[in-house]
Amino acid sequence: MKLLSGSTCVCLLVVAISAFGCKSSNPSGGMRVVQPGAPGEPSRIIDGESLGNDVAAYTEADVNFMQGMIGHHAQALDMTALIEDRTGRRDLRLLGMRISASQKDEIKLMQNWLRKKGEEVPDGTAHHMVHGHAELMPGMLNMEQMQELEQASGNDFYRLFLEYMIMHHEGALTMVDELLASEGAAQDSDIFRFASDVDVDQRMEITRMRTMLKNLR
Repeated sequence: MKLLSGSTCVCLLVVAISAFGCKSSNPSGGMRVVQPGAPGEPSRIIDGESLGNDVAAYTEADVNFMQGMIGHHAQALDMTALIEDRTGRRDLRLLGMRISASQKDEIKLMQNWLRKKGEEVPDGTAHHMVHGHAELMPGMLNMEQMQELEQASGNDFYRLFLEYMIMHHEGALTMVDELLASEGAAQDSDIFRFASDVDVDQRMEITRMRTMLKNLR
């Protein structure tokens, strides 16, 4: 029998690994799947036995994240609703339309997820949170800050909206970081995908808003 050279063996090994993708076997003979981490976070190994088991795959941290993010998104909608009557700047109007459309869809997504799990489903408004009946999520405006935004107009509103929405978005990123740092959280594929999308989308919008704010000054 002809022995393979070292370089040939390496090539064959690479092909074999590629063929199996991200799956690997654990010592007990089951299948494991590598779930990529969020930007800057390590990947995690999920046992095949837990895949597809939606009931066992989510945690209290997942539920708290979804419930809290509904109120967080709802306040962003309250903020964008102020734009039309307070500024004619086209770039801010387009930004507001983008934020409003995406976060309305995401609120529905979160409510559906909670409903399927049999968990409490917030009504999709931020009113109860802003007025002190629940703890404000990171980055959310308090009642005084919302009133300040409501009373502003023109360039003052433009600047204040961007500053407060940047703060608001940064709070959402904090919520994602806290979720991913919670033991056992974000193993449900829907939760992980949604949290990752929030992280990417809001980082992009923060960059855009900082540029808009810089140009205003």
